[in-house]
Amino acid sequence: MNRRHFLMGTVAAAGAATKSVASANDRVRVACVGVRGQGNSHIGAYLAMENVEIAAVCDIDETVLNKRLGEIEAKSGKRPAAFTDLRKLLEDKSIDAISIATPNHSHTLQTIWGCQAGKDVYIEKPCSHNMFETRQIVAAARKYDRIVQHGTNSRSTVALREAVQKLQEGVIGDVYMARALCFKWRDTIGRKPVEPVPPGVNYDLWLGPAPKHEFTQNRFHYNWHWFWDYGNGDLGNQGIHEMDIARWGLGVKHPAKVSAIGGHFMFDDDQETPNTINSTFEFTEGGKRRLLVFEVRHWMSNHEGGIGEKKGDPNTVGNLFYGSNGYMAIDGYGSYKTYLGKEQEPGPSRKEGGSNWVNFIQAVRSRKKSDQNAPIEEGALSTRLVHLANISYRTGHTLNYDGESMTCPGDHEANRYFTRDYRAPFVVPQKV
Repeated sequence: MNRRHFLMGTVAAAGAATKSVASANDRVRVACVGVRGQGNSHIGAYLAMENVEIAAVCDIDETVLNKRLGEIEAKSGKRPAAFTDLRKLLEDKSIDAISIATPNHSHTLQTIWGCQAGKDVYIEKPCSHNMFETRQIVAAARKYDRIVQHGTNSRSTVALREAVQKLQEGVIGDVYMARALCFKWRDTIGRKPVEPVPPGVNYDLWLGPAPKHEFTQNRFHYNWHWFWDYGNGDLGNQGIHEMDIARWGLGVKHPAKVSAIGGHFMFDDDQETPNTINSTFEFTEGGKRRLLVFEVRHWMSNHEGGIGEKKGDPNTVGNLFYGSNGYMAIDGYGSYKTYLGKEQEPGPSRKEGGSNWVNFIQAVRSRKKSDQNAPIEEGALSTRLVHLANISYRTGHTLNYDGESMTCPGDHEANRYFTRDYRAPFVVPQKV
């Protein structure tokens, strides 16, 4: 069980018609895009809501697509429309929103397409594959006046929203440091040979903006996370959840310095991204120094601060906040605990989940971005921290970052990682 499963439980582009969803009595028609893994959680969330219809499903793998269509029909009594190409799906003006759980390298472009077609968008974390895309995805949401929700589910978790409020109220005093922990037991992926593309898979659409590479199983379902062309390592997989909580709890936006060191330890396999990495962010906003430290480990590890101490769970996933009067521990199952004073006496605590998808639909109905718990602007800020840590790791040096210009001034080696060469026609536009 991981935290994502626990937590589950208007101007459009020219010529595109926008359907206003005025009240809770109006049916919201949603299309789910990319439905093999986390996308199946999207399906489960929408099927559980009243007056929400899964009107269409889109996946480049026909085997996955047909399986989900049958499952949805069995549960809802209605078979959704089927698509392999999102661009064709977006021509359906009756669809109000799309809910995307495709690989990271397609997130921003598909969200921009959705906004341009007049759809609201739920986009899985991280919202972008690189720094440039974090700017473009926010620009598209604003230009086309769309509700764009980021898939950092903790933002809609009752206990964690209370935890951040308590931090802001000073429950542990002056908060000066956050530690984000992502210790997940991940075995080697081994080495996989080049082979023919499986029947029913549209590999060109799957590659999207990424450069052409011969098909291997390790570069496809799930293991794409560990290749730079498509994923961002565990910092951008599980880690973005904890990164977002850490930044949220600290109340910061842009780091001044970023330093990361790590590597690919223990295994000899196809993985490109580090399986062990330590990154540190220094924030100086408002003339006050704060630290955010993020640790990723891939194998056997200890639990910390009560985080991960669940029978049979080898993972330690969560956050620790340190203040002048105690510390707070947030675990990956939607709870927090505080320990106060030198004696570490138990303080406020709570365990209660929530649904980021329910909050998204609420905002789609109200048309008020202020109703969103996880607006894309916040998602983009946290996603930038993931990218900056990976860039520091790849360049091998500390980054001096300017949040205003969104550059590392004078650091040409770092700045070249801020974007990528896009494979036509899957190009994230310079102007949305």
